[in-house]
Amino acid sequence: MLRLAVTTNAQTYERIREPLAEREIAVDHVQADERVLDPSAPPFESFDVGLVYPSRLPEGGVVDALLGVPWVNDREAMLRSRHKAETIARLQQAGIPTPKTVAVSNPVDRSTLASVFDRFEPPVVIKPNSATRGAGVTTAADLDAFLGIVDYLALLHEHRTTADKSFLVQEYLPEARDYRAMVIDGEYAGAVERRHPDRDRWKHNVHQGARAVGAELPEEYRDIVERTADTLDIPYLGVDLLVSDGRPYVTETNARPTVDETAKYEPGFYDSLAGLIRKQ
Repeated sequence: MLRLAVTTNAQTYERIREPLAEREIAVDHVQADERVLDPSAPPFESFDVGLVYPSRLPEGGVVDALLGVPWVNDREAMLRSRHKAETIARLQQAGIPTPKTVAVSNPVDRSTLASVFDRFEPPVVIKPNSATRGAGVTTAADLDAFLGIVDYLALLHEHRTTADKSFLVQEYLPEARDYRAMVIDGEYAGAVERRHPDRDRWKHNVHQGARAVGAELPEEYRDIVERTADTLDIPYLGVDLLVSDGRPYVTETNARPTVDETAKYEPGFYDSLAGLIRKQ
C-alpha cells in the first residue's frame, strides 16, 4: 500500500483518509510546525509521496529534506499560488479574466498611492500579497481611508523581518457570487459556492464564517479554472472565482485547498486524486 504524508490534520485530513484507503493509499499526518525538528534524528516514518508541501516554507524545507519524497504541489507550486500578485500577473498574461489589479511594493510616496487609487472606481479592495483565509483583506471608499490602511501596512513592512512588503489594490466586484472550484491533474473536479449568512458581508471565506454548498459550474467557468491550473502548472488547485454582473473573474488560487464533502464534487473525485498521487 502506498504511504501518503499529509501536512495538515484539519478537516481535509479526516475527509480523505477513508476514501484513499479504499484505493490502497494509506494516509498519515506529518506535523511540520509547532514542534522541535532535529535533522540528525528524523522523527518520521517512511513515506512514498507528500500532500502538499508544508505551509510554513522554512520548516517545510526541513521536513522535505527529512522525508525525501515527491510532493503533490511542491515548494514552487506553493509560491506561485501563495503570492497573489504573481498569480494575477501570470493569469492576465494568459488572457484569463481577473479583476483589475495593481501591485504595490512598499515604500512608495503618497502621490504615487493617490495615483493608484485614482485608477479605480471606489470602493477599492486592498489585499496583503501573501496572506490566506481572507486575513487582512479590506475595502476603502475614499482616498483618506485608503492612505490610512496603507499607512498601517507600511508599519508592518518596516520591520526588517517582513520579507513580503507588497500588497494588491483591486477593483471591487459588487454583488458577486463566490465559488471555489477544484482542479485535479488538469481536470475540473467540482465546485462549491461560498455563502455568508450575513448578506451584508462581502467576504465569503469559510474561515470568515461562510458556508460552502455544492455548485454546478457552466462549461465556460470550468474551462477558465482548468486554464488557470494549466497556466500556473499546479496539478492540485483550488481556484477562487467571483461572478459579478454575469462575468467570471479569477481572484486567487490555493495550492493547499480544503477538501469538502464528497457529495459536493464530481463523480470520481477520489479516483482522480488517487491517480494524481500515484503519478508522483
